[in-house]
Amino acid sequence: MEHKLKQKDLWTMFWRLNTMRITLNYETLQGVGFMRAIAPALAKIYPNEADLKDALKRHLVFYNSHVIGDAAILGLTAAMEESTPPDEKEGINALKTGLMGPLAGLGDSLVKFTWVPIVGSIGASLAFSGSIVGPILMFVLYNIVNIFGRYYALVYGYKAGIDFLNKNQKTNAIQRISTMANVVGLMVVGALIATVIKVSTPVKIAVHSNLTGKVGGNTIALQAMFDKIMPSVLSLLVTIVVYLILKKTNGKHAAMLIIIMMILTVFLKYFGIV
Repeated sequence: MEHKLKQKDLWTMFWRLNTMRITLNYETLQGVGFMRAIAPALAKIYPNEADLKDALKRHLVFYNSHVIGDAAILGLTAAMEESTPPDEKEGINALKTGLMGPLAGLGDSLVKFTWVPIVGSIGASLAFSGSIVGPILMFVLYNIVNIFGRYYALVYGYKAGIDFLNKNQKTNAIQRISTMANVVGLMVVGALIATVIKVSTPVKIAVHSNLTGKVGGNTIALQAMFDKIMPSVLSLLVTIVVYLILKKTNGKHAAMLIIIMMILTVFLKYFGIV
């Protein structure tokens, strides 16, 4: 299958990719930036104005990932827009959603938490010895991965994506990748609930004596009992309740919910419940 997008179109997408976070907002995070970055490709793929409007609206949704993950997803999305039939276009956002979380975690792990500390340590050691080469070397080494990594991921995502999508009809690989990405995303969310959301209770229940029926000296700590049955169960329950409320209200009262949670936390803390 011949590519509709040329090298010039990929360069245009690359330059727009670098300004994707300028339009960061609380509703769609990078959604507007992603739509703007892929707009040149969509204009080339959809010469019909009505089709172009539908394509732009399709990408004006919530989106957030690591910048190198953004590049790979941007290239793959352009390939899907070019290759998929009209009745399968909605699957494009499903693939974006499935990939953005795992690629964000991978990008943060490899770039932010591995490469940046390494080049930062090298640059700092030279700077502490009085050499101006230190910060310059850190800047150059970091951007070798940062800039070239973005461009390579974008180009590879597009060109490999075309071949990948041509084989998808036989292997149904997109559905399998989306499923695997969703599973990884759920694992990450579950780990975040257990490690980031800290909800515990100091409440203890006095135990009655079997002989006299009166309260004895022994007590049962609820938190210790919860930890034996299911660690972080209170954190999970709070997360589920908040999620259900946000889903029920379509997220319209998120700010009010945060304020209520803060007041409720202070109230429960004051009376020694949490």
